[in-house]
This record gives sequence, C-alpha cells and structure tokens, in this order.
Amino acid sequence: MKKIEAIVRKTKFEDVKEALHENGIEYFSFWEARGVGMARESRVYRGIAYDTSTIERLYLQIVVRDVNLERTIDTILQSARTGEVGDGKIFVSNIDESIRIRTGEKGDESLYIKD
Repeated sequence: MKKIEAIVRKTKFEDVKEALHENGIEYFSFWEARGVGMARESRVYRGIAYDTSTIERLYLQIVVRDVNLERTIDTILQSARTGEVGDGKIFVSNIDESIRIRTGEKGDESLYIKD
C-alpha cells in the first residue's frame, strides 16, 4: 500500500476530484493549505501592492493499493497541471498497515468495499 500526498492549486481541485472518481478512486481526504516557494511576486492593483507568492492550495491524502499507484499519480498529474510555476507536488510513501475500524479488516481489503 502507498500513501499519496498531493498539493494542488485550489482552482484545479474540482478537476482532480472528478478525474479521481472517474478512475475508481472514491475516497480521499483533503484540506486547505498555504505555502511559499521560490517564486516571489507582487502585483499592483489600484495602487495597492498584493503579494501573490502564496497561492491557495489544497492538500490531498490518498491511500491506495500498489496496483492503483501509477494510475492515481497519472490522474493527478493530468488533471492538476496548468504548465505554470506553482502547479504543486506529489509525494509517495509506504504504508505498512491499514485497518478498517468497523470490521477489523486489515491490509488491502480495508481500502475498498467488497461486493
């Protein structure tokens, strides 16, 4: 099992969510996040300077079976990309164990609903 953590633009979140659902990824957690990177910009609007180096982001966390890893990463890449600086990042790490609290199922079986 793998944990995918993705930081994406807030404006691309609906695209990412729909693409994940279309590709069979039904459950993930997300929350609002802010960050700064190498880009330092400010814009002037009506005489007032605004710092635009912090773009609103959403932080997604998804745990998938190994067989779904590449498909999930590709889905995020395709749906979150704008081609501009600040599109975000994807991090992948190993998950040693997963347990469904309701049933006690462990491992891969705890990540999906059996028919």
